[in-house]
Amino acid sequence: MRILITNDDGINAPGLEVLTEIAADLAGPDGEVWTVAPAFEQSGVGHCVSYTHPFMINKMSERRYAAEGSPADCVLAGLYDVLADTPPDLVLSGVNKGNNSAENALYSGTLGAAIEAALQGIPAIALSQYYGAGNNSLKDPFEASRAHLADVCRQILSFEASATDDYRLFYNVNVPPVAAADVRGTRVVTQGFRRDSFFGIEPHTAPSGRKFLWIKGGPQHTPTLPGSDAAANLDGYISVTPMRADFTAHDTLASLTEVFDT
Repeated sequence: MRILITNDDGINAPGLEVLTEIAADLAGPDGEVWTVAPAFEQSGVGHCVSYTHPFMINKMSERRYAAEGSPADCVLAGLYDVLADTPPDLVLSGVNKGNNSAENALYSGTLGAAIEAALQGIPAIALSQYYGAGNNSLKDPFEASRAHLADVCRQILSFEASATDDYRLFYNVNVPPVAAADVRGTRVVTQGFRRDSFFGIEPHTAPSGRKFLWIKGGPQHTPTLPGSDAAANLDGYISVTPMRADFTAHDTLASLTEVFDT
């Protein structure tokens, strides 16, 4: 198996080292793992692509490249430059430092890479490690990801989803904020919504007198509804959420049509 890996925390992020191990396990002794990751942190850029300006790519070592672009840019660079003649069988993105459950999925560069891979027809999995009291103080906060994610990915890849959909499936996987031994299992769940947990602005005035605005996140340990991702994570489970990049609100199509047909 040939696997392309990327992330949004940057080429030197510890989570990318964990992902390299996971990908090597999945690829097997005869497989290949190729890295094309952002040269610097790209958290929160979502599915951004550098449409209006070029970006530099640099070979760091064998099968390892850094690109001055977004995670989605890195996938495109991998598919159409680095691996143009030998496309990957799988794209893995992560392991993100922090969860991409609930509304975080909408901002996530980790998921942005998986979305782009899916749009290009390549199987893709986004992997993230929740942080909290159960793993913050561990020598390796990614311990649970390191121990469990290769098997979770194998189970996902064994699932034969329909490949005829215009918007191909990709998968959002979040590991709970606990030690590896405390992971209770894996749950297939919906994307949740943290109520009263929104991004906001925190103004600051610099010594020069200029005003700066910091983006401030909301609480991350607010449970979502039962059967959804953050609720499962905070209960000690790895969450697997199948997703598509189709923003249509299918549940409202019929009733909205009635409004225009009157």
